[in-house]
Amino acid sequence: MYTLVYTNSSYSSSMELPQKIVRVSISEAARLFGVDPHTIRRAIKRQELRYVVVQARYKVNFESLVEWSQNRTTVRNKTNSQGIGQFVDRWKISNKKFSPNPKVLKQEKNETEDQN
Repeated sequence: MYTLVYTNSSYSSSMELPQKIVRVSISEAARLFGVDPHTIRRAIKRQELRYVVVQARYKVNFESLVEWSQNRTTVRNKTNSQGIGQFVDRWKISNKKFSPNPKVLKQEKNETEDQN
């Protein structure tokens, strides 16, 4: 049984195709962002996160989690120190807006076409 709940959803008027929605459980979200699961549950209760209920379990929209974490200073700092942010330096992504770099993808695509 699926129960679908939308909170704070925004729908753009342009006819864009929906992107694949990534949803995570409360415990996964807490581990990724370096916070306690109760923090995630409080945000859900305050309707700060978009979520669905699947088989009596919350599945939180990952995009809303990222937006929420970046708007809250404490959560942002914990994400950087205890969550997934502590590994960003190891990834060495030079272009943070477009990752991976589109130029590199074009070069790799051209190289594979040349080999064929």
